[in-house]
Amino acid sequence: MALLKTSNPALSGDAFRVGGAALGDSMTIPGTVNKTGILLICVVATAGWSWNLFTRSPQTALPLLAVGGIGGFIVALVTIFKKTWSPVTAPLYALLEGLVLGSASAMLEIRFPGIAMQAVGLTFGTLVALLLAYRSGMIRATEKFKIGIVAATGGIAVFYLIQFVLGFFGVHFAAINGSGAIGIGFSVVVVIVAALNLVLDFDLIESGAHAGAPKYMEWYGGFALMVTLIWLYFEILRLLSKIRSRD
Repeated sequence: MALLKTSNPALSGDAFRVGGAALGDSMTIPGTVNKTGILLICVVATAGWSWNLFTRSPQTALPLLAVGGIGGFIVALVTIFKKTWSPVTAPLYALLEGLVLGSASAMLEIRFPGIAMQAVGLTFGTLVALLLAYRSGMIRATEKFKIGIVAATGGIAVFYLIQFVLGFFGVHFAAINGSGAIGIGFSVVVVIVAALNLVLDFDLIESGAHAGAPKYMEWYGGFALMVTLIWLYFEILRLLSKIRSRD
């Protein structure tokens, strides 16, 4: 496999390079789908809990954003570097990220009623649409396609990092973060890039299954898809909040 496969760090080019075919049970696409479903249940469980907690006591729920965000980031790094631990760390990552999703969604739901369900619907609608397009051959993860998405995602990541650092010095990008045409246009581009990362994820997971990767890589593949889906959800939520702010 080429070293450059996807911008999702969990699905880097050597993610499924595990020394050839597995000696025991091998990774399968249906198995990865099942593991992804389990991770989704984990996310929904803690998201629902943190959502209910926020609606009752926002002050109590707000720390969950930090716990889930920081904890999820650490667990994600551990999962990426210790793939054999993914049967344990992938569900833990999903549970932690659910805390962030639930709290953040509840916060925006108070200001924009109905926005959370809209974001959920658009996220899963995008997932299904791109999966069908990929399976039918309408979208192919060619090398040029992969490089383009990697470059676009890298540019977005660098911009977010610069914005985060400059924020400590009082420098803010009001136009991009605002609800004007520039801000909405930027969010639309980011949502498109995040969505297209799913195509790269599908391609690499399929490659891992065909290569006979070890069974634990099903958990790792599900984890990788969750990373992209959670990013996509947050970007859609951000886009919708900008649009709703114009009303």
